[in-house]
Amino acid sequence: MAIEATQVIQDFAIIMVVASVMALISYRLKQPMVIGYIGAGMIVGPYTPPFALILHPEILNLLAEIGIVLLLFVVGLEYPIAKLRSIGKKALFIAFSEAFGTFGLGYVVGQAMGMTLFDSLFLALAISVTSTVIVMRVLEELGMIKDESSIVILGVAVIEDIIIVSMLAVLQSVAATGNLSVQEIAISIGMVLAFIGGVLFFGSKTVPRFVDLIGKTNHYDVVVVAVLGVAFGLSFIANQLGISVATGAFFAGVLVAESKSQAVAKVLATPLKDMFAALFFVSVGALMDVTVLPMFIVPALILIATSFAAKFITVYVAAKAQGLGKKTALRAGFGLSASGGELALVTAKGGADVGATSAFVLPMVGAMTIITTFLSPYVIKAGWKISDRIKHEMDKAK
Repeated sequence: MAIEATQVIQDFAIIMVVASVMALISYRLKQPMVIGYIGAGMIVGPYTPPFALILHPEILNLLAEIGIVLLLFVVGLEYPIAKLRSIGKKALFIAFSEAFGTFGLGYVVGQAMGMTLFDSLFLALAISVTSTVIVMRVLEELGMIKDESSIVILGVAVIEDIIIVSMLAVLQSVAATGNLSVQEIAISIGMVLAFIGGVLFFGSKTVPRFVDLIGKTNHYDVVVVAVLGVAFGLSFIANQLGISVATGAFFAGVLVAESKSQAVAKVLATPLKDMFAALFFVSVGALMDVTVLPMFIVPALILIATSFAAKFITVYVAAKAQGLGKKTALRAGFGLSASGGELALVTAKGGADVGATSAFVLPMVGAMTIITTFLSPYVIKAGWKISDRIKHEMDKAK
């Protein structure tokens, strides 16, 4: 049955009106907008009684895919290759320790709770994520952005984003074939590494020059079309190779960040990202069946506790092993364990997109995201106070 244009416009109008109202409520309550958008999705979605407010949820899912591409593209714009190289070995060591330590423990806990293999794997990956945007925003609001630990947190979060996006690509590739043999996993990892290596090697020699050439026209409409062409082009290539579109979009952003037009590209792409990312979060909320919330709230709380403990311990131990002071290590541990975020939702939706995960995984990650996002400012504030108190006691003991 053909979809009528008037029905699509009606759905879009309802989504944007409800999303804006919920975003305003989140703003008034001094909470991140993502909570409002997920709440809006729950309101308009098919699982909320008495009836669904939108007629064609598949349109929302299509817009959400565009949101994933734009969201990860703008994230990638923050990380030019030179910046990635300058982060340092300490942040690299801490990031790998945290990501793989949390992933491993999360998988074990998932299996212990009786979840399927792929449910455990995708949930473990989702709880390994730290929201760079949310944590940095909290630190900025608290006036702590220039603290040594904040610099460590930023460096670790940058590397962690790349690790998570790459691991998602591998997991989706393996899940799509349903083959968990060592050979299949090796092929998937090789494919992801070859894609990233090829993009960074060949793309860095062509894409920045192309974007700068377009930038010389001084026509912003042409620039935004060009950079979006790069973003969706690489996302399409990644998808054709069986790799997550998020991976292609992220590294498209990294390449455009190498150009002299990076600042202009970011300014032009951000409003589009904000709109479609909002639709992505709304789509996550729409897929959350609130009637089954009592069934997964306890497992969600267990996984949140697992994530917090694993991140805090691995970051603290790794930071101390790299020669950082106790106060800095503690603050980095609290900061990086505070919040999940948008990439966790992308990860959960990635499992659903390839049909690898059960129906409860996405709403569970959505619930966990809401809880951790709400708690993150309080966790960071408490962490800073605890580290100050311990440092003060140590100074007194001397």
